[in-house]
Parts: sequence; C-alpha cells; structure tokens
Amino acid sequence: MSFDLASAMASSEAAAPFDQEAVCAELDHWFFEVYINHWVDVGAGRRDDGPEFILDYWGTPMFATNDKPSLAAWLLTGEEIIQFLAIQHQVLQDGGYTHTHVPDKKIRAYNNSGGAIEVIWSRRAADETEIQRFVVHFECAKFGDTWKVVGLHSRATNPALDGDTIDGAWAHAPQGEA
Repeated sequence: MSFDLASAMASSEAAAPFDQEAVCAELDHWFFEVYINHWVDVGAGRRDDGPEFILDYWGTPMFATNDKPSLAAWLLTGEEIIQFLAIQHQVLQDGGYTHTHVPDKKIRAYNNSGGAIEVIWSRRAADETEIQRFVVHFECAKFGDTWKVVGLHSRATNPALDGDTIDGAWAHAPQGEA
C-alpha cells in the first residue's frame, strides 16, 4: 500500500474548519471517559481483556520516554506496545492497584487531527495509598474517527514539589534528583 502525500494534502483542503473547543471536548471525552476507564479496569483486574486491548488506543509505532524506569524507545510493533503495557499493569497489580486519581490535566488541540494531553497520574490502591505518581505528556492523532496516542513522555513526580499541578510537575524534579 502506498501513500500519496499530495493527494492527502489536497483532500484536507475540503476538511471542516478547525474548532479548537470542539476538538478539546472530543479529546477529553475519548481520553478521560473512554480510554482511561478501560485502562484502569484492565489494570485493576475488573475487566478480562488482555493487554492487547491497548492497540485500540495506542498507535504503532509509538515513541515513549520515561525516567523510572529509564526508557527512550520507539515501540515499533503491536507486540512491543502490548509488552510495554503488560509491564506497567504488572507493577501496579503487585501493589494492589484499584484506581487512578487525576490531580491536574491539560488538553490542547493543535488542529482537527492532532492534540496533546498532559496529566498527573496518581495510581492508587483501595486504601488510597499511592503506588505510582507520574506526569505524562501524550501526543494524540486522529485516524479517521479514532484517536490514538502516538507518543508519550513521562517522569515521576512529587506532590510536595509540584503542588498537584502540571506546570509544577514539569518544573520540579522529584526529591533527590536534579
């Protein structure tokens, strides 16, 4: 299958005008009401879907970076993306994960087919013990009628330093780090 960039660009000229508010609302709904609920239910063991469900939400390839554990890699295949998710879910399940609290989030629409979501994930056990805390930047792209994450950048964060805000989380490294 070949891709004709000139044809794709010509057909995009007839696309609907950009409505930033509508695209942000669409991203918010897809990410926080559809995707994250599915992710949490699988991670907490309330839903029997295997980790391959993630391919409905994450694109291939996808670039991912993280500080703990250290990672900067292209996940080039569905199998690599499934493995990446399975590792995350196993760590959380070992800690008694039940839910994710979202202290802060930001959504930005670039155009009708692209946007970004930044969020603080506070992943917790039933007694509200925090198992993990990350600030994450998700790059999202719309393929037809479907949004997918095509890149993510994350690092551990600390509420004493970040004040439960996205801006604070990116501005301050967790304690003991430069």
